[in-house]
Parts: sequence; C-alpha cells; structure tokens
Amino acid sequence: MTIIPGKQQFVSFPFFKLDPAWRRLPETERARGKNEFREVVESAQEKMIVLPYSLVGVRGDSDFFFWRVSYNLDDFEDMTARLLNTGLGKYLTQPYSYLSMTRRSIYVEEHQHEGQEGNRLFIVPGLNKYVFVYPFIKTREWYALDKKVRQEAMTEHIAVGHKYQSVKINTTYSYGLDDQEFVLAFESDKPEDFLDLVMELRESKASAYTLKDTPTFTGIRHPIAEILDLLDKSALPQRV
Repeated sequence: MTIIPGKQQFVSFPFFKLDPAWRRLPETERARGKNEFREVVESAQEKMIVLPYSLVGVRGDSDFFFWRVSYNLDDFEDMTARLLNTGLGKYLTQPYSYLSMTRRSIYVEEHQHEGQEGNRLFIVPGLNKYVFVYPFIKTREWYALDKKVRQEAMTEHIAVGHKYQSVKINTTYSYGLDDQEFVLAFESDKPEDFLDLVMELRESKASAYTLKDTPTFTGIRHPIAEILDLLDKSALPQRV
C-alpha cells in the first residue's frame, strides 16, 4: 500500500472463531474452502495491508484475526463480505471486531524522535512475530483533569515505554467510530518484554485513569496459508 502523506488511515482488527463442525467436513471440501478464503485475502492484500495472526492455543474465544490498514473504509466491508461467503467463511463467527483511525497524539510533541509512535498519520505493521492487541477506554475523570496534569502523566507513561526498545506501540483512535476510545497494538519478538512493560505501566499515574483495557489478544504472525492449515492440522506429527 502506497503511503499518502498527510492522510489518515483506517485500521481494523476483525477476529474469527471456527465452528468445530467444519473439521468434520470431507478433506476435499475443506481444502476448497481454504483456497477460496486464501484467494480473497491475497486479493485484498493487493490494495491494503492485511496481516494474519493466529490465536490457536492462545485464546479459547477466537482462532485468528487480521490487522488491516487502508485509506478506504469500504475496503474492510468488501473483504469481509467476500470472506464470509467462502466455503470456510460460512463456518466462521466474529466474536470481536475493532475499528479505529490514525491521528497525531497531543502528548508526544515534546518528546519526538524519528519514527516515534504518535507522531505520524500512518503505520507500517508486521515487522515482528507477535502482536498484543486490546481496546482501551479512559475514565471521564481523566478528561476533566487540567491539560498540564495530563501531559505530565503521559510524559511519565511515554518515558516508561522508551525503556523497552524491543516493543513498538501503535496507538489508533476510535472516538465516535466504535465502542472503545483507542485500539492499542504492541509489536515485539519478546513477549517477556511486553509483560514487563505492562507491569511497570500499572504503577504510572496515567494508569489510575484506565476504565477498560480488555480483552487482550496475543497474536502469532503467519502467512495466511499457514493460518488456514492450523485450523485443521493433523493430530499426528508428519513423518520425515
């Protein structure tokens, strides 16, 4: 996807859960359904960012999700409608879906560095193996605070984040677009660093004004073909 300077992006995280009945279908029917699904995803990847992540073995309420980025909101609608009408898609439900947009943060102006999160209207995700995604809502008391007090709290918050260089944060905004206020997506190859970061952030002043930051999803990045093969992976290891 070509970056358009100065233009905000739409961001979408649709989550999918597979009906176990699909695994009882004949192998040929499952293969056909997976091929249809893969072709829709690969077609969509020609015009927007579509990154697949597995939740198999990680969460019980979803099996995989996409991180999608586009300048056109209608792209999400078209892709999802086509996916749900594939042979595989007819056996999928969507327990969660989050919509947001990029925008510049009001809190990072005094702490800018090249490529810093919050200082850009575009995101380029997918450079790490894992992503940690959750919706986020601040309390109304936060917005009633003086702007200087909020800035001080966020300056502390940002400083903690800078200590964990292996973790990249992508904050997108959902005000008026979806139920949450933000969607946070942290990328890293080291889940242990993200765990330590979140533990330390719990002690920050800004954390006291968190209303909601769940559910949290730990996604493992795979090509779409590998994601689909995980859905009906053989119970027995393949012999070499």
